[in-house]
Amino acid sequence: MKILVVGNGAREHAIVHALASESSAGGAPHELHAAPGNPGMARQATLHAVDAVDGAAVATLAADLGADLVVVGPEAPLVAGVADAVRDAGVPVFGPSAEAARLEGSKAFAKEVMAAANVPTAMARVCTTVDEVADALDAFGAPHVVKDDGLAAGKGVVVTSDRAEALAHAEAALAARGADGVVVVEEYLDGPEVSLFCLCDGTTVVPMVPAQDFKRVADDDAGPNTGGMGAYTPLDWAPQGLVGEVVDRIAQPTVDEMARRGTPFSGVLYVGLALTSRGTRVVEFNARFGDPEIQAVLTRLDTPLSGVMLAAARGELAEQPPLHWSDDAVVNVVVASHGYPQGPRSGDAITGIDDAEGLADVHVLHAGTALADDGTLVSAGGRVLSVVGRGADLAAARAASYAGVARIGLADSHHRTDIALKAERGEVAVP
Repeated sequence: MKILVVGNGAREHAIVHALASESSAGGAPHELHAAPGNPGMARQATLHAVDAVDGAAVATLAADLGADLVVVGPEAPLVAGVADAVRDAGVPVFGPSAEAARLEGSKAFAKEVMAAANVPTAMARVCTTVDEVADALDAFGAPHVVKDDGLAAGKGVVVTSDRAEALAHAEAALAARGADGVVVVEEYLDGPEVSLFCLCDGTTVVPMVPAQDFKRVADDDAGPNTGGMGAYTPLDWAPQGLVGEVVDRIAQPTVDEMARRGTPFSGVLYVGLALTSRGTRVVEFNARFGDPEIQAVLTRLDTPLSGVMLAAARGELAEQPPLHWSDDAVVNVVVASHGYPQGPRSGDAITGIDDAEGLADVHVLHAGTALADDGTLVSAGGRVLSVVGRGADLAAARAASYAGVARIGLADSHHRTDIALKAERGEVAVP
């Protein structure tokens, strides 16, 4: 197949890596393209200097290439309608329409859909003024959960017991969007969080395997929220039947409700969950694969990803055989640049990737990287690399991933040292 992947982060590199691995496993090689891509993806795909949020440009590129499938990776192009432009050009596309992507683009809209579909989630208030926020904070009590209504690259949420901090975050979010400012204040959900990606074609829902990510910047969940500092799968501590429960009570009712509204959801429905003392609750929906979780999840997928995504794009998921998964454990550790997430530094040389990938069961995915004028690989963002380790169990996968991290050179970089550690020790419990 000729496949165009839209985006330039580690999520998109993970997709390209999975597609390229199908060829190395003995199948006919795909012709892979990426727009705009990154230096790591350039090893496996032809890069095109096209703006990922320019729907017309992406559709033109897809048509010129004669693409059999376009995969739109990040949320911003989806919310901007890039998938719509590609569909209008007659090219199969994996990713929801702009209207359907509102499940991620607007927290308030997602709450409305969840209410209509009777999906279990946190109680919430939609606020447009600081006074409304203050009332909601007092009504729900601490810990406080405040979410920017729109896209914020995974950093639009504050969870804090400090009322002043929560109020300040809400005030900044409202001010940043002017007259359109909206924030959502929610009750706090206890219990561990789980990410479950569900492949959808507007009607049928096919779940992947659950994963858990780590949002705080530092060990022991200290410091500010980030886009994600690492992830792992499987979750041996998760209740039996969790995936079936999520499909039956959450994902399928949501997809059905979106179809009823005339905006069918096709692509990935990312269900962020909290396994609380009162049962499973939705923390948030996203309209794409999550980064850093998908880097781990796709490493375990034995079913060819290309066929599944094409089936979703064509509305043919119901005709597909069940997904097959490796029993291995996978751990993804994110290497971040100096100053991330507050003020990441760019331009630092990166070394050791080939050494890391020389280790058994380790591969490295690029996120915030670029090539300097002299050809040197340098940092170009906050989260720079994902170092993915695989093993027979979490201990082996953690050892592989951190051995890879140890071979990476990036001045003043930082990473968490406790990704999947509590799970390895059997210390994760559902209340």
